[in-house]
Amino acid sequence: MHLALLQAKKNLGNTLTNPSVGCAIVKNNNLISLRSTSVSGRPHAESNAIKHSSETVNGSYLYSTLEPCSNYGFTTPCVNKIIKSKIKKVFFSLKDPDIKSFNKSQIKFKKKKINCIKGLNLNEITSFYRSYIKFKNKSLPFVTCKIAVSKDFFMKNNKNKFVTNNSSRSRVHMMRSEHDSLITSVNTVIEDNSKLNCRINGLDKFSPHVFILDKDLKLPIGSFIAKNSFNSGTTIFYNKINVKKINLLKKKNINLIKINLKNNKLNLYKALYKIKEFGFSRVFLEAGLKLTESFLNYNLIDDFYLFVSKNKFKNNGKLSFKKTINLYLKNKKFNLETVNLFGDKLILYRLK
Repeated sequence: MHLALLQAKKNLGNTLTNPSVGCAIVKNNNLISLRSTSVSGRPHAESNAIKHSSETVNGSYLYSTLEPCSNYGFTTPCVNKIIKSKIKKVFFSLKDPDIKSFNKSQIKFKKKKINCIKGLNLNEITSFYRSYIKFKNKSLPFVTCKIAVSKDFFMKNNKNKFVTNNSSRSRVHMMRSEHDSLITSVNTVIEDNSKLNCRINGLDKFSPHVFILDKDLKLPIGSFIAKNSFNSGTTIFYNKINVKKINLLKKKNINLIKINLKNNKLNLYKALYKIKEFGFSRVFLEAGLKLTESFLNYNLIDDFYLFVSKNKFKNNGKLSFKKTINLYLKNKKFNLETVNLFGDKLILYRLK
């Protein structure tokens, strides 16, 4: 089951509205197949594992991180394929929160006298599927936020563009690839001429769709984001009507969605509702202090990743994050993993 989970992690954030599932098949105590859900969400992991097995799967044991689907959609249910393949025993960890499949596979397996055992590695795998569970059960998508600060908790340095080292920044690129969408403010884009894509060889094609909160349509036409929208996809949430700017942005293949204001700012709930309506389930918040605090204040963040540099900025630092930590993150550290960032430190705060 642990091997199956490692497979599921490979395509996290890149299977559209379907969950990323991992599947292992064992026969005569030998591993004969190991597969994950395909990019774009299908074929499913179990189908891939059966199809690409190194030998026939009849009489084998199948391990899946999530309950195999039992409903007809774009493909034949995996339960049917498992039964047809004469697999002897099925292990899965978590019941599928999708009502179309929830707790239905065992009934079908029992009718065909296939032994089915659930709950293996349940805590670890439930944690992995938190974003999928929320996508199925809640009205808002799962939001992960990251912030980088110096050792003395400043977000900016008057003398240096970068806060953390190259290892930390590479980690952020990997995190982008694990989310299907990214949300930021237009001020962040303007200040840094942000690219907000994944620049790791092999993962560059998994750059997230970018959503920009731009109330007054200030995004420069010459910015990197505007020039490269054809590659990764960009959507702007706005409120102020500017027909000329709207036409210019549409020519850049940028989607524009008008939403209402709340306290003279774009309504964050409305923006996240729209993002979910588009089929995005994992949102990566990468912005400055003000927008990050707004998300925290409205309790819209599920996981918060704080990158802490080994260096102090002292008098060169600005935008202190220390008060924000004490106000929103205190006593919410979650020991999920230890990451070697060559002097930098990564702290996870689990907020929901």
